[in-house]
Amino acid sequence: QVQLVESGGGLVQPGGSLRLGCAASLSIFNAQAMGWYRRTPGKERELVATIFRDGSTNYADSVKGRFTISRDKVKNTMYLQMNSLKPEDTAVYFCNADYGWRSAWGQGTQVTVSS
Repeated sequence: QVQLVESGGGLVQPGGSLRLGCAASLSIFNAQAMGWYRRTPGKERELVATIFRDGSTNYADSVKGRFTISRDKVKNTMYLQMNSLKPEDTAVYFCNADYGWRSAWGQGTQVTVSS
């Protein structure tokens, strides 16, 4: 059983920053890939950023240059640093871990960008 626990959501003004965390019950460095997704009402779930086992990363065009995905081995936690936030970044953010034999999801954390 793999458990993911997210943290760091909240309310921020446009142009501000937030950092989301995703702590895992298994080593995140054993995952084939880990990612952040977001969902807003009326829209399909969007893949925001991915980090692969080898450390390579991918980003959605909408967040390139503003968001950074990373991992911390000591804390066994994946992060999403979000800078220059825009109102359209408002969503529930979910982390995902793909271990090959199992894919796990976090419970989601709300990010609201509003003045």
